[in-house]
Amino acid sequence: MRNINLDQLQTLIAIADLGTFAAAAQALHLAPPTVSLHIKELESRMQAVLVLRGRRQAELTAAGEALVHEGRKLLSASDDLIELVRRRASGREGLVRVGVSAGVSTRLLPMMLEMLARRNPGVEVRLEAVGSADAMRRLRAATLDVAIVASPQPVAAEVEMIPWRNDPMMAVVPTSWNAPARITPEWLADRRWASFAPATQMHGLISTWFGQAGFNPRPYLALSYPGALKSLAAASQSAAILPFEEVEELEHSQDVAIRPLHPALMRPMAIAFRRAPVPQAAIACVVGVLCEFANTG
Repeated sequence: MRNINLDQLQTLIAIADLGTFAAAAQALHLAPPTVSLHIKELESRMQAVLVLRGRRQAELTAAGEALVHEGRKLLSASDDLIELVRRRASGREGLVRVGVSAGVSTRLLPMMLEMLARRNPGVEVRLEAVGSADAMRRLRAATLDVAIVASPQPVAAEVEMIPWRNDPMMAVVPTSWNAPARITPEWLADRRWASFAPATQMHGLISTWFGQAGFNPRPYLALSYPGALKSLAAASQSAAILPFEEVEELEHSQDVAIRPLHPALMRPMAIAFRRAPVPQAAIACVVGVLCEFANTG
């Protein structure tokens, strides 16, 4: 079956909205015979009767109603695509696909998006939740443009890396536990603690922190959402180890205590972006805003 003709689909939708072939012809600036031809050809393509022609009103069949309902989405997507191409062609804006992992601060992310929208309202960002290893593969495959990833990563000719943040990891502990001023592997190994899922940078960092002190405890739970880890601590179910930027707002909470780790544990991250033969302004805008939130000290 041949593809749907969007002009013919638009004619059917106009008949559905306006009620008659004549009104649709007037609204679309078409001759009445052209409107009739559009419907005849569309029905032939669909192999179904779409419109019942009455003396006064045109009435959609069940098949016609289904085509109109889904056709509205198709026309809307077509309009969006045309507008996107025009914007890209004029250099006014572009779509940037950004990969973020669960370890990226839920506090920083909205701030970065707000700054980007304010400075570069023409740049559209499409966020995708993706782990660091997958993000690097997708950057090489050109299905992502920018990603915030764990550092270091294997060198790739197609991908450029910029050090971004190096944040201290902190323990979030239920207040009722009466935690010491600094949390050591020895103290935490005997208690319930939750961690990020295996194969994530966070899980590896925390496992190494325990391992260097001679411990290999199993986490009480393995999750991939910082908010869930904080909620467990607030409910006195377990402790959690998270970047300071993620728990800073909890410093005055009555439910949890924020404690530094001993020995200290840092979480390094980098901005990775795809190298292109011709620099793309939209990608540069996104990278520039991300760099505003850098903390590599």
